[in-house]
This record gives sequence, structure tokens and C-alpha cells, in this order.
Amino acid sequence: MKYIRLADNVPEVSVIGIGCMRIASKDKKDVENIIRTALDNGINFFDHADIYGGGRSEEIFGEVLKDDPSLRNKMVIQSKCGINKGMYDFSKEHIMKAVNGSLKRLNVDCIDSLLLHRPDVLMDLSQVKEAFSELYESGKVKSFGVSNMNRFQIELLQSVLPYPITSDQLQLSLAHTPLIDEGINVNTGWDNGIVRASGTLEYLKLKDITLQTWSPLQFGMFQGIFIDNENYGELNEQLHKLADKYGVTKDTIAYSWLLRLTQKVQVITGTTTTDRIINAARAADVELSAREWYDLYKAAGNRLP
Repeated sequence: MKYIRLADNVPEVSVIGIGCMRIASKDKKDVENIIRTALDNGINFFDHADIYGGGRSEEIFGEVLKDDPSLRNKMVIQSKCGINKGMYDFSKEHIMKAVNGSLKRLNVDCIDSLLLHRPDVLMDLSQVKEAFSELYESGKVKSFGVSNMNRFQIELLQSVLPYPITSDQLQLSLAHTPLIDEGINVNTGWDNGIVRASGTLEYLKLKDITLQTWSPLQFGMFQGIFIDNENYGELNEQLHKLADKYGVTKDTIAYSWLLRLTQKVQVITGTTTTDRIINAARAADVELSAREWYDLYKAAGNRLP
């Protein structure tokens, strides 16, 4: 496993993280098995949100920690807030309530990393600053980041915060590449050259902000995975070829494609299957060549100018 520094006051985190959205439907024994499998394979990062499973994902995770408190010292816990019953809400009141709820459900004294889940157009910067300051000074949150924000939204938020924004969690996979496309297709008339992300990929690298990729095997918005999908035949052929070369599985290669980006990257996998957690962990040890990276990009249906 490889590790990167997310924040100065947080232990180094594995480049593969476990997304906990789907554990709400699992029983405690299954969740404990997921946690221990991850830790045994060098994965120490667990990503939550207050809304996952209506709070149940954090709750059942917290039940495992209550039974074995020693696990807490082996992991870095991240959670997200800001989605409030069909709207986005960055008010101080909501942020504080959400974090206190997450702490209680997770059965922990602090959250290592807190992300604002989706941009709130009505954001009052002073309220976010006040909430973050109280959370940091009380020891309830160690570091702060965002999710699904572009570079200008990050700049706006950072302009008032005394704490660095450490990460931006964005959807990115071989079958969902707008973050990458706009940079490759600069000054073309192609649709892939449309600037949708405002240079966010390059901005994160410039500012040394960690890119956390969600839905790393998905296409569309939770429409399904591209592994063994007949609509991605050429891509699966290329994944199979490289999987054979490196002695791994196709999903491992798909994760390693993301890790090949030349910046700080964490791949957040949403799998709850232990075999696939092990596959994900192995991606940290596969370094694709530039040729292999571009061959996969093109096999996914992209063309180069």
C-alpha cells in the first residue's frame, strides 16, 4: 500500500479508501469483516457521510468501534455534511448539528476529515468559518475539505478559512472523465473540449489538494459499472490484457489508472465485498506506463486531438 499526507495533523492515509455508503444494509459482523479486511491490506481510510443510509452507515460502523475501540487508532475517518432534506445547507446550525450527529453515531470523539458534500449556492461564508473554527478548536474535527466543487468555489471558501482545504472528492472513472477531457481537448471544437470543471484537476495539483475519486468503476450517475459491461467492450478487452500482464484483476487496473495521475489521488471504492477490497488494495502496487494509460483512455471511447 502507498500512503499520502492529507493534512499535517492527520496520520498518512492510504491511496485506496473505503466508501461506506452501502454498508447500511449490512449486519455488524459483515461490517467488521469489511473493516478488518481493509486494515489487513493496508487500507486505513474510511469515508462516510451523515446521509448515507439515513445515518445507518455511520451507526453500524460505530457499533463495530464500540465493540473494539482499538480499531479507531488504526484508521482515519472522514465524513461529509451539507445535504439537508432535499436542499444544500452550509448554515452554521446545520453543520454543527450534522457533525455532532456523526460523532455520536460513529462512537468517536473526533472526525479526522470533514467535507462539505455539495455546493450550497446560498452559502454564508461567515457561518461556515464560524462552524469550522468551533469544530477545530473543540477538537471535534481535525481537517476540512469539500466534495463536488470546482476551483472557484474552493477559492471562495478558502478566502475566509484559517484552515487549508485538504481535499476535493469528485466523480472520476475511466467511463466518466470530464475533469480530464477539458484539458486534453483545449482549443478544439469537440464536445470533450467544453470546459465543465473550470480547470479543477490542474488547480488541485497546483494547490496540493488531494483529489478523492468517487464511483471509480461507475459510468453515468450510479448507472452501473463498466467492468464486463457489453457497452464497454473495447475497454474491457484492454483491461483484460493489462490484468493478465500485471497478474491482477480488471478492477485493479481500473483503480490503478486513476492512481497514475501525477498528483495526490485517493481512490474511494464503494465495494462491500472483501475480495474486491483486496483487488482495490493491489492497485497501489501497479504502475501503468503512460502508453497503457492513454490506451485505456482511448478504449473508453475518447479520442485525442
